[in-house]
Amino acid sequence: VQLVESGGGLVQPGGSLRLSCAVSGVTFSRYAMSWYRQSPGKERELVAAINSASGTVNVADSVKGRFTISRDNAKNTVYLQMNNLKPEDTAVYYCYARFQFLRYWGQGTQVTVSS
Repeated sequence: VQLVESGGGLVQPGGSLRLSCAVSGVTFSRYAMSWYRQSPGKERELVAAINSASGTVNVADSVKGRFTISRDNAKNTVYLQMNNLKPEDTAVYYCYARFQFLRYWGQGTQVTVSS
């Protein structure tokens, strides 16, 4: 099983990035997908989640209205569109897949918001 994130980088405050997580080795459509992030000295926190069936979305209050999670089951990929980025969004962003008792993490991609 592989979860490969991409799309991170350095962006100025107010800018945008789109993260992608390509999943292989599982039946992607069965999995609920999430994005987490972790900053130095802080615990890993949930940013956004999308379930497998109805596409129901859950977004953290800290990013609501700025970040959007989506998935393309035909491409086995989940996305995180991040707009109006702030310095406090700086973190390593991780992709997470969950189905029943199965759990998988990606390796993470760094997002740095700085002028």
